[in-house]
Amino acid sequence: MGVLSDKISREQLKPGDHIYSWRTAHIYAHHGIYTGEGMVIHFTRASGQEIGTGTELDRAFFVSVPSHSSDTPCPRCGYHLRLRGGVISTCLDCFLADGDLYLFRYDVSLAFFIAKFRGGTCTLAASDPPADVIHRASFLLQHGFGVYQIFKNNCEDFAVYCKTGLLVFTNTSVGLSGQAVALFAIASAIISSPLRFLTTGFTGLAVIGWAMFSVSRLVSDVAVRRDVIKVSVERLVTYSGLDEQGITNTTKEDSVTEMAMED
Repeated sequence: MGVLSDKISREQLKPGDHIYSWRTAHIYAHHGIYTGEGMVIHFTRASGQEIGTGTELDRAFFVSVPSHSSDTPCPRCGYHLRLRGGVISTCLDCFLADGDLYLFRYDVSLAFFIAKFRGGTCTLAASDPPADVIHRASFLLQHGFGVYQIFKNNCEDFAVYCKTGLLVFTNTSVGLSGQAVALFAIASAIISSPLRFLTTGFTGLAVIGWAMFSVSRLVSDVAVRRDVIKVSVERLVTYSGLDEQGITNTTKEDSVTEMAMED
């Protein structure tokens, strides 16, 4: 496990670990919290989908757990597609969906963070104790984590919140997800940098693009950005009006903003 790969074995897992598994040719990764005894709590869109377009393409490209039929649920955890989306608990096999197991790294050095090209694999932020992490995940399993949004409230946002207790309180276009941040960072590096006019050589453009990409990732990391606050899971649920189905009359972002204004 290191800069090139954070792949780990099941024997290395510890309760409270933030884990992930790459999907569909490493296009994206699905994230969750390992709670022990072979079980994982994670946040899905619906019917086993982590992200989606709302079309039949979702079933082909964006399935985040195995497609057990309603008649043959997983013999280990009982998961099947008729179960609701949102925050769910499944066995590790269902979470991995035949993929490899990776550990999300916390409290990494600046050099390590910059060296990790792929977003959604590490953060400069420190993790809270495992007991706090599991408490948040278990509490949200009962009360939900709001409406799934691919850029602002996805499975990585859920896992990072469970590990740190931090939430974004501004109405930005991206949440805590390193994967989402990386997409915006790439766009910024290609389109927004006025420095691209300072050189016409390929090497110069590559260096400037890499620098802009790295800076964009860095300033958007949960440990660096200024629009995050620490929110207890009980307070989050109370303000958001979440019930056991994760249904709310106000957005989670609005609720966190209200809490930030009070603080």
